Amino acid sequence: MNQYVILTDSACDITKEILDSWNVGFVSLTFKFTDSDIEYRNSDMPVEKFYAEMRAGRVAKTAAINVDTFIDLFEKELERGNDVLHIGFSSGLSSTYNAARMAGEQLKEKYPDRKIITVDSLAASAGQGLLVYLTVQKKNEGASIEEAAEYAKGLVPHICHWFTVDDLVYLKRGGRVSATAAFFGNALGIKPVMHVDDEGHLVPVTKVRGRRTSIATMADMYTELAEDLTGGTVFISHGDCINDAELLAKMLKDKHGVDVQIITSVGTVIGAHSGPGTLALFFVGKHK
Repeated sequence: MNQYVILTDSACDITKEILDSWNVGFVSLTFKFTDSDIEYRNSDMPVEKFYAEMRAGRVAKTAAINVDTFIDLFEKELERGNDVLHIGFSSGLSSTYNAARMAGEQLKEKYPDRKIITVDSLAASAGQGLLVYLTVQKKNEGASIEEAAEYAKGLVPHICHWFTVDDLVYLKRGGRVSATAAFFGNALGIKPVMHVDDEGHLVPVTKVRGRRTSIATMADMYTELAEDLTGGTVFISHGDCINDAELLAKMLKDKHGVDVQIITSVGTVIGAHSGPGTLALFFVGKHK
């Protein structure tokens, strides 16, 4: 039985240092500002600078990873004697996963005796990162590549994403809310609470007034849905609003005694669509 590696992409919003500690390789999506031709990988610009540019009015556009980039990533591992399990960014939000799937299919013709398995996380940001992390734990317990892949696929419908944004203009640009809803929502202090559905799409669930109420609503969703209220693995990501992330973590700790394992930044590629002030909560639930 060949050894195998777990790979992902930068939409997971887990830092390179942490991915390295998990022995997980990755490739990066890219972005550029509409007033410039300079293309950046997800990690080329500090997130604080990126969000400062967005607050100053610059608009970022993102690009998916292409098939050739995944072929290069996968083939390097195959040549090292490793089989490949890739867990990718939601196909409901990007063509990146399908590029990985196509790369795997092409390489199977060249390496017919090797295993290349791709899993659509139907997740984004640290929700994707949470799926990767839990699958790494399964691998470390001795699971084969097939067992780890089936475990990941079984978890996909249970990775909960709950998030809110501070400014509706970014969701308006992405077509998630209308211009009228964004204008009046911002004027009235309305904050949407959204999640990622079973098809991996962003879906508005409810609207509340005020930032703290939106954060409390996310904590309430954890109470309602979490599979393990006190001992589950919980990640939080934030778009340059660490104080809000720490407030949410404290709400969960005070109410359920649960510790948040990772608080990470919403990276530049995801943040280009959600904007500064995004706050997201990820955990394993009874269902999404």
